[in-house]
Amino acid sequence: MRIDAAVSAEVLRAISPLAIEAALKLIAECKEASSEQLRQREFALEQAHYEAKHARRQYDAVDPDNRLVAGELERRWNDCLATVARLEEQIRSLRNEESSAVGDDERVTLMALAGDLPALWNDAAASVETRKRILRAVLKEIVVTVEPGRLHLVLHWQGGDHTRLEVLKNRSGQNRFKTDAATEQLVCELARLLPDHSIAPVLNRLGVRSARGQTWTQLRVRNFRSVHRIPVYREGEREERHELILTEAANRLGVSNMTIVRLIRDGLLPARQVCPRAPYVIRESDLDAPAVRQAITKGRPVSSDPRQESLPFQGAD
Repeated sequence: MRIDAAVSAEVLRAISPLAIEAALKLIAECKEASSEQLRQREFALEQAHYEAKHARRQYDAVDPDNRLVAGELERRWNDCLATVARLEEQIRSLRNEESSAVGDDERVTLMALAGDLPALWNDAAASVETRKRILRAVLKEIVVTVEPGRLHLVLHWQGGDHTRLEVLKNRSGQNRFKTDAATEQLVCELARLLPDHSIAPVLNRLGVRSARGQTWTQLRVRNFRSVHRIPVYREGEREERHELILTEAANRLGVSNMTIVRLIRDGLLPARQVCPRAPYVIRESDLDAPAVRQAITKGRPVSSDPRQESLPFQGAD
C-alpha cells in the first residue's frame, strides 16, 4: 500500500498540467499529420477510380471469344476495384480519427481537470484497470531494494529517465491501514492552527488520503486526532502564541490580503506554512518591522529588473 501511494504520487506529479498541455499539442500535431494523410488518400482514390473505369472500358471492348485476353483484363479490373475499396476504407478510418480528436471544449475541460489530478486519481469511478493502464503508459519498470526498515524504489520511465523513492516498511504488528507518519505530523501541526472542519479541506486539496484511501471529513479528522491523542484546536490558541493568519494580519495593518501575500513573497514579512495551501502563520511582532511599515506607506517598490518598464500615463485634457 505504501509503495502504491508513493508511486501514484510521483506519477501524478509527472502528469502535471504542463504534461497534459504537451500531450494535447502532440494530439494536434497528429491531427495535422492525419489530415495530410487523408488528402493523399483522397488523391490516390481519385486516381484509382480513373484506373478502374479505364480497366472496365478495356474489358468491355475486348472480343469475348478471346478468353485469354478477356481473363487478364477482368483480373486487372478486379484489382483496380480492390484498390478503390481499400482506399475508401482507409479514408473512412482517417475521417473517424479526425472526428474523435480533442475539440476546444474538451481541451478546456481537460486542462480544468488537470488542476485536481489527485481527486481524479482517487475518484470512485476510476477503476483499478484504468490506473494500471496509466502506470504502464508512463513507467517501464519499478526496481525495489529491501533494506531493514525501508524500501528503496527506482522508477524507470518510458522516456529513459529514472526517479528514486524511499518508503518505510511496516513494523512488526503494524497493519497496512495505519496512516503514515508524515500525515500524522501534518495533522498535529494543522491542529495547532485550525479546527477540524478547516483541516479536512486542506488535506483533501493536498491529495492526502486516510489509511483506507478515503477523503477527509470533519468526523474523520476528529477520530484521527482521538486515536493519535492530538489535542483539538482551542479558540484563541494562536492569539496566546501571538500568531496571526493572513486575514488577521491584513485587518491589523488595514490592507488587503494580497498586500500581505506580496510582502511575504518579497521577503519583507516573515511567515511560515505547515504545507502548501495551509494558512500563512505570521508573528504579531513582525508586523511592526520598519521594512513592513515602509512598504505599506510607500507602496510596493518598482522591480529593478531592466526588462520591466514603467508606462507613463497622461491625464485627459
